[in-house]
Amino acid sequence: MFKKLFSKKDYHFDFMGMRRIGFAIALVLLLGSVASFMTKGLNYGIDFQGGVLIEVSSEKTIDIQQVRSQLSFLKDLSIQSAGLTGQLLLIQAQPKEGETGNVLVNQVKDVLGTKDYSYERVEVIGPTIGQELKRNSLIASVLALLAISVYIWFRFEWPFAIGCLLSLTFTLISVVGFFALFGWEFDMVVVAGILSLAGYSCNDTIVTYDRVRECLKKFKTRSVDEILNMGINETLSRTILTSTGTLIMVIVLMIMAGTTLQGFSISLALGVVIGTFSSIFVAVPLLRYFDIKNMGESADNTFQASAK
Repeated sequence: MFKKLFSKKDYHFDFMGMRRIGFAIALVLLLGSVASFMTKGLNYGIDFQGGVLIEVSSEKTIDIQQVRSQLSFLKDLSIQSAGLTGQLLLIQAQPKEGETGNVLVNQVKDVLGTKDYSYERVEVIGPTIGQELKRNSLIASVLALLAISVYIWFRFEWPFAIGCLLSLTFTLISVVGFFALFGWEFDMVVVAGILSLAGYSCNDTIVTYDRVRECLKKFKTRSVDEILNMGINETLSRTILTSTGTLIMVIVLMIMAGTTLQGFSISLALGVVIGTFSSIFVAVPLLRYFDIKNMGESADNTFQASAK
């Protein structure tokens, strides 16, 4: 079965017959993501909540417990080991009231010293800037979704735009929900990954939508369910090959890139899997609830007329 999915052939899966199962899975993921966000919240990184990030390296393996004990006086202290050798640490903390980030950095250097440790990276972000970044990231995500929907509306028809918008919204909320559920750090790198996967997922959906529109013009006597099934089945091999290839590269990035791009690679990996599911079981099945039988040719004529 798995091997057949990767071979070029005519598929005849009844995806419309499985739409209720797909909708049920999507609803569970959506409700679980919202519940995780409402109850646990996101583990915002230094980009959003402000504070100090210090990357410390040593020629010897670093004893994390010893460093944590030495820096226990810091507020909201978080220490993570980076890399595979145990010679790199990421230290995050919040300045106390009346302190500046630079004062906190000097305190860390005074405690740990400069003989055994090298300070590879130091970032200081104020809480005001963090709030602005959080607001701007939300605005950027909303604008990206709206811009994608407007393009699809212009290129196809409004039911396609609604289907793509709902599918993308479900994908993004589900990815954010996983970050809330597992407490993974959510920072600007993750936002970049989410915006990237929005474009990826949209591209996957558009390819299937285009095939659906072609089938609408070629098979006018077929039922809507048959046409939607044809659109998915005829692009299924391409969808699986593209998603699998992308996922392999993202996994390699996750392993090799270290902690700096960890959030980015995790968001992309989740987005590829959820986005592929969403494209097949959410975006296309939603079209059956609209009158799309006569939209394929009219959308193409509208686009050609507007391009003149």
